[in-house]
Amino acid sequence: MKNFLIKNISVVTPGGISVNDVLIRDGRFEKIAASIAAVGNAEEIDGEGKYLFAGVIDDQVHFREPGLTHKGEIYTEARAAVAGGTTSFMEMPNTVPNTLTQELLADKYHRASQVSLANYSFFMGASNDNLEEVLKTDPRQVCGIKVFMGSSTGNMLVDNERTLEGIFSKAPMLVATHCEDEATIRANLAKYQEEFGDKLTAKHHPLIRNAEACYISSSMAVELAKKHGTRLHILHISTAIETELFEAGPVESKKITAEACVHHLWFSDADYDTKGNYIKWNPAVKTAADRDAILKAVLEDRIDVIATDHAPHTIEEKEQEYSKAPSGGPLVQHSLTAMIELHKKGKISLEDITRKMSAAPAKLFNIADRGEIREGNFADAVIVDLNAPWKVSKENILYKCNWSPFEGETFSARVLKTFVNGNLVYNEGTFDESSRGQRLTFNR
Repeated sequence: MKNFLIKNISVVTPGGISVNDVLIRDGRFEKIAASIAAVGNAEEIDGEGKYLFAGVIDDQVHFREPGLTHKGEIYTEARAAVAGGTTSFMEMPNTVPNTLTQELLADKYHRASQVSLANYSFFMGASNDNLEEVLKTDPRQVCGIKVFMGSSTGNMLVDNERTLEGIFSKAPMLVATHCEDEATIRANLAKYQEEFGDKLTAKHHPLIRNAEACYISSSMAVELAKKHGTRLHILHISTAIETELFEAGPVESKKITAEACVHHLWFSDADYDTKGNYIKWNPAVKTAADRDAILKAVLEDRIDVIATDHAPHTIEEKEQEYSKAPSGGPLVQHSLTAMIELHKKGKISLEDITRKMSAAPAKLFNIADRGEIREGNFADAVIVDLNAPWKVSKENILYKCNWSPFEGETFSARVLKTFVNGNLVYNEGTFDESSRGQRLTFNR
């Protein structure tokens, strides 16, 4: 393993930004100081004018393996992730087959150990009839249990009240939920189909999957968690009204937490005119007022982390008519630079970006030795030039699906180098694939 000495770089932490030297030795941050003398076996990197962020920890991705590898693979999407500064991911169970047994969960871990350039963990999936399998999950080795309280792939819609009570009362670990009320969505869909027939478009998506559908389900999850003392994490909050369900405070002291996604902080329903199905997500992108309320909740520590819900589909799938086009889009390569762009617009500080995308996810999931640039932690880190504009195009998109909702966007900041466990896996457009990421472990 190579060692690195990064000189004169602006180190971004939740507590502030300071120019320091950073020594990476044996895969960890060994020393951070104003000046560190040359180390014989360490390669020096000139960091002057650049910024060092902790590697992004994305707590919600869909990398599509197994069974949906025409859309994406663990290898391709993890490669795109590290190019964008994401060094750890937690992947969802709605693959094919659904990850509903311990054996299928183990298969995913084995595959990631072979091909992933980023660190990894995988959620155990819950269904209406696999509670016994769910309860076998080891909280020290698995990030959490995923419950789809809304439509999903295969057998993963959990709408049986007895099953939900069982999961919330007995789960030995964090329960992460997708919250949309299926009955409300079906009623809305029938209404708009009757009114517009085959003329439905993506603009109707936030009306069909509306704020009411989200709030009914999210509030139910919060009520169940309070009743049973469950460690609950609600994913991809998309409405202003939902933000009222969460209390401000340090993430490490909460039993009920929430996530915001980059697309809900960036886009609004005004963008359906130009982006169409390419910004069709579940939950839907809603109004500018919802978008602004979500960011406000992030800054006030009512929403705890920022993630992506990275979920690639092929261009051909997305370009079908609205009713047939699947929901979801690829984001991991562009999440950090997109948030830095919001910083350039005066909406969020660099300190809050690293807090919400790295430090808070590590605390929320009790991830061992990651999430901040701190002596002793694993050296998951990203060197960024804040003033190196580039335009997102098919020539530089690394997702297997080869498209992005940010296509055509010019970002001010560019990821230059990404370290995973001290290995320089991405270096200004080139990859070192001689190492693999590690399985995340949890202090629970």
